[in-house]
Amino acid sequence: MKVLIINGPNLNLLGRREVDLYGKLTYDELCKKISDFAKLHNVEVDFYQSNIEGEIINKIHSADGIYDGIIINPGAYTHYSYAIYDALRSIKIPAIEVHLTNIYSREDFRRKSVIAPACVGQISGFGYYSYIMAISYFTKGELL
Repeated sequence: MKVLIINGPNLNLLGRREVDLYGKLTYDELCKKISDFAKLHNVEVDFYQSNIEGEIINKIHSADGIYDGIIINPGAYTHYSYAIYDALRSIKIPAIEVHLTNIYSREDFRRKSVIAPACVGQISGFGYYSYIMAISYFTKGELL
């Protein structure tokens, strides 16, 4: 099982950005926690982070035929990137949208995802466990 984890804008600033919302966990610490969990369950994960929409789209395109699943935290692109939606729809890899915070308990504009309909599901509000749950989905729930 090989999963690509894509993180969008500003996630590189975890641990420094809006700590009251996102906590003190840094981006590197987030990736390590996810990697450690995945390794324990024989899931290979690759991480990609970009603040640039086009780079995220190119990464999605290049994933086709290489990965068994994509976990994507599109950050603010969640709410308006039809281009990322189209990219996910153009490949044959199932994707799950994840968020560290509960987007439905935040500002009105954050409550709508244009990406979610291109995914098999969405998980939000559980911090880094959102990623853990997504990995579990790809292993048919055998990890939970």
